[in-house]
Amino acid sequence: MSRLEHDGGEISGTTPGVALTIIAASTLLSMSVWFSASFVLPQLTEEWQLSPGSGALLTVAVQLGFVVGAVFSAMSGMADRMANRVLMCGGALGAAAANLGVLLAGGLWPAVALRFVTGFFLAAVYPSALKETATWFRAGRGKALGTVIGALTVGSALPHAVNAAGGVDWRLVIAVTSLLGALGGVLALALRSPGPYPFPQRHVTLGGALRSLRNRDVVLADLGYVGHMWELYAMWGTVASLLASVPAVEDSARPNVLASAIAFLCIGVGAVGCLVGGVLSDRWGRAYAARVCLLCSGGAALLLALGIDAMPSGVIIAVCAFWGFWVVADSAQFSALVTERADPDYVGGALSLQLALGYLTTALTLWGVPVLVQHTSWRVALLVLAAGPVLGVAAMGRAIARDRRGSPHPRVSL
Repeated sequence: MSRLEHDGGEISGTTPGVALTIIAASTLLSMSVWFSASFVLPQLTEEWQLSPGSGALLTVAVQLGFVVGAVFSAMSGMADRMANRVLMCGGALGAAAANLGVLLAGGLWPAVALRFVTGFFLAAVYPSALKETATWFRAGRGKALGTVIGALTVGSALPHAVNAAGGVDWRLVIAVTSLLGALGGVLALALRSPGPYPFPQRHVTLGGALRSLRNRDVVLADLGYVGHMWELYAMWGTVASLLASVPAVEDSARPNVLASAIAFLCIGVGAVGCLVGGVLSDRWGRAYAARVCLLCSGGAALLLALGIDAMPSGVIIAVCAFWGFWVVADSAQFSALVTERADPDYVGGALSLQLALGYLTTALTLWGVPVLVQHTSWRVALLVLAAGPVLGVAAMGRAIARDRRGSPHPRVSL
């Protein structure tokens, strides 16, 4: 190995900046399969005669598959034994293949099974990307993690960009996103070495995960994450439908195409939000930055709920963009809180448990929001989504108060 410099050095010719660029690009491409079926749901609903509740299962299945995959990866020790770049590659290729299989599904339940497998494989991509990023940065870690989650955000919105081309058959959207996902996996192999600050090798156990809940700081971080996830994926998964109901969009010549184009912007702007959230967390602290983000995103959801029937179309679109900016800006901070506050012996289990709780939560709102819209209104659905940030703000407020009192919490040495 060549020289190793503190906070910004290089290993085997790879600098932290180059490594971050590779990780972010790989994540962006790999995660394009996450919402690929959800974003072509109007076409699938017509072709397969789906109800709103059954159509939502195509997205819920990905979330549940991700939970199972993440827990399996952690508990089996695979996440410790295999290089992050290898896990990213294998996960992306597996997810791309499963996503491509939707072309042959022919109906709801085979597609749901394939979407579950897609989520299972994606669980090897996202956590590995965050872990690999953390090994390259000590100073400025919040901003670096925000960059990767920003890439995930744009990747999740990519199917909207493909769909916004107009007149695109759903099969082409699935095929293109599958190709992008596979390219992302191959790109991960461009990382030729690990970062200079690897995490300690600790085997994750279920007992360790549960024992981490004895730590109040970890519990508060988990509650904040659950509140954040209650809102995040439901916003991403349904904002196009919300925009399609806006009068200016609904009355346009091609409402679905226009809604997809605006939704891509409203979700994609979250990439900038992730960078801002990372900078705020490095300057102000994780809990304080997360609370600011939750207040802004929850406030946007509440404002839409109260004014959606009275606000001009342009204002609704602007508020949706503001919502998309802040709704993902705090994603990295809850995991960072756990790595900093959990007992080092339990940190792996604590992170796995947090991930499982968060993504199980998304399954509830991804299924529930379309059902609420169908049987009540967008106003009710948005009020329900705003409840998540309320929980998160309360949890982060308690975390900040504990910090001010100087409550002791163990830290992970890297």
